Amino acid sequence: MKPPIPDHNPMRPQFRAAADTRPRHFACTVEEGIATVTLNRPERKNPLTFDSYGELRDWFRALPFATDVRAVVLRGAGDDFCSGGDVHEIIGPLTRMTMPELLAFTRMTGDVVKAMRACPQPIVAAIDGVCAGAGAMLALASDLRLGTERARTAFLFTRVGLAGADMGACALLPRVIGQGRAAELLFTGRTMTAAEGLAWGFFNALHAPDALADEAHALAVSLARGPSFAHGMTKTMLNQEWAMTVEQAIEAEAQAQAICMQTQDFRRAYEAFVAKQRPVFQGD
Repeated sequence: MKPPIPDHNPMRPQFRAAADTRPRHFACTVEEGIATVTLNRPERKNPLTFDSYGELRDWFRALPFATDVRAVVLRGAGDDFCSGGDVHEIIGPLTRMTMPELLAFTRMTGDVVKAMRACPQPIVAAIDGVCAGAGAMLALASDLRLGTERARTAFLFTRVGLAGADMGACALLPRVIGQGRAAELLFTGRTMTAAEGLAWGFFNALHAPDALADEAHALAVSLARGPSFAHGMTKTMLNQEWAMTVEQAIEAEAQAQAICMQTQDFRRAYEAFVAKQRPVFQGD
């Protein structure tokens, strides 16, 4: 929801380009307002580790202050999205931890989802192949999801003796696909096919595997070219209105829209309409 901070603004030192951050445990590029985050351990189906969880949490937490990112693409290297927590590097060590240590871990994983939901930039997940466990939660925490026909999504926590309530699954999944379908997936841990995911609203669209990356990038570009301040407001309201009555939501949206009407992008849209031109939004 943050507008660009010009160089002369005294707050400018508090903001920096996301491209200045160099993660060590996943790949990240920023070009023309699009940040592409790639989970890059394809030989293991891109599992998460303690380090990659922490870096993802910190990277997404910094996005509200990033001056160069207007949309994000989240993808996996190779033919898979993410197989979840690494069995050897995470699951094994967890069996030897104390309760306070385990709580620190589960809170850290949840903080990744919190950071993804809190950043103003829309996140497009490009999902191919395996999308399981914590990987399914990264997909679910994204704003839009594109998949392929070979995408296989599983919230398989119950398969390893854990509750389906992990990283916000019991809050997020019913809101996306409905309570009954969410309950089925979280109780059984079974795989949701791509066709089911599309029919149930988990996927916004399915594409051929060799076209997925380009389609996700094109969608991110269209979002980045839109009114980014207003997009951030939309994401904020989508999150906040879960806990509001209809009356509260209508009032909150009235206030949000009045704020957006003060932006230069709103004026640009009107002037472009009058001139019969396409508006060029700048996010302020």
